[in-house]
Order: sequence, then C-alpha cells, then structure tokens
Amino acid sequence: MSDNGTVQSVERAFDVLEALASHGGEAGLSEIAARTRLPYGTIHRLLRTLLSRGYVRQESDKRYALGGGLVRLGGVAERMVGVWAQPYLARMVELSGETANLAVLEGDFIVYVAQASSPRRLRMFAEVGRRLLPHSTAVGKVLLADRAASEAVALFERTGMPRKTANTITTPAAMLAELDRVKVQGYALDLGEEELGVHCLAVPVHDGARVVAAMSVSGPAERIDALDREELSEGMRKIALAFGAELAPRV
Repeated sequence: MSDNGTVQSVERAFDVLEALASHGGEAGLSEIAARTRLPYGTIHRLLRTLLSRGYVRQESDKRYALGGGLVRLGGVAERMVGVWAQPYLARMVELSGETANLAVLEGDFIVYVAQASSPRRLRMFAEVGRRLLPHSTAVGKVLLADRAASEAVALFERTGMPRKTANTITTPAAMLAELDRVKVQGYALDLGEEELGVHCLAVPVHDGARVVAAMSVSGPAERIDALDREELSEGMRKIALAFGAELAPRV
C-alpha cells in the first residue's frame, strides 16, 4: 500500500501499460524502464503477470506489445466515454452550429469515439470508430501537443506523415512548430489539411494532470472561418473543462 492509500503494484502495472502505449504500443525493456523509472526486476515481474492475463504479449524479437486482452476493455470504456460525452458535445453544437466530435489517441492513430451532428442540412460527418493519422487533424494536434517532442517525432517517423491535401504539414520540424503554437493558444486548427473545404477547431480534454481526449467542431471552411475563433475556442474550452472534470479520477 502506498502513502496515498493506493496499491503500489497496481499503479506500477498501469505505468508499464502506459509506457507501452506512449511508444506506439510496443517497446523494449530498456524503453519501459526509462519511461517508468522502475527497476528491471520489478518490470519483469509485472510483465509476467500482464502476459499471463493477455494484456501484454511478447514479440519474436523479445520486445513487448500491448495485448489483445485490452481490446475488450478498451472497447467498453470507449463506448461509455462516448455516452458520457453526448451532453457536452450537444453544447458544442449549440455553441457553434456545427458538428462536434470526441477523439482519443490509440497507438499511432486518432479514433473518433463520439459525435453530435449539426442541425444544418450541409454538415460534416466523421464516422464513430474512424481512425486517422494525427498530423492532418486538429484533434490529433491537440493530443500530440501534450506529448514530449521526442514521442511526437517517433510517431511521425513510424507513420511517415503522408500528404492528404496541399495544406497538410508533412515534416516533423514544421509540425513541432505547429504543436508549440497549439500549446500557447490552447486550441488546434485543421485548415483543409485532412480534406479540402473542411475546417476544424479542437481543444484538449484534461482528466486532471493529463490530456486524455480532444473535442472539436468541424464544418465547411467558409462557415468555420466566419466564426469568432477566440470566442469559439474559449467557449469550447469551458465545455471541455466540465467534461474533463467528469472523467477525472475520484477517490
């Protein structure tokens, strides 16, 4: 038992899982140790337990990866988060008049887990469950801005940052500069970088110390550009803050 009343071994097991996730779902023992700052012997014991439950698997090259046992838990958790998000997404639709989305980062991809549609006849639609690379989306930028630059660069090297439109940022250096802007202004933009003619503004969702999701509004470029960007982002941040408080750990 740790000083704050939690079980230390459970905390450390989650530290190992989060270390694997931060490396795109797969890492070597030294990378896990560097991330968690745990002794190698402790990591070995935790990995054996996680392997036995199917939450971690060992690859042929002796590296460790997130296991299939997490898929069921993750799927159920995502559905629950999507349900909890609906009232907050509805408030974003009311605020902007445009479609609102909730997305999370899974490995190297962003995944849309909930949506509230705009009441307008011409509206944007991102299918729940859709997976996209983060570099060309506003939600992806928000989620990456919370990561260390080295983690973001490692992700870009794995994905290759393919060009989706003429507006897509396709170099790590340019994207790191973009992520710095996101940190300063508190929101991210997708100005036709994933799809021409579609613009998007996204804000982070914190569960306390971490950014765990991103909320966005998206629509035709001319309608999004006609909105007061600072006023919209401020209103969205207030809604995201309220939603994050609902997700925050409660002891």
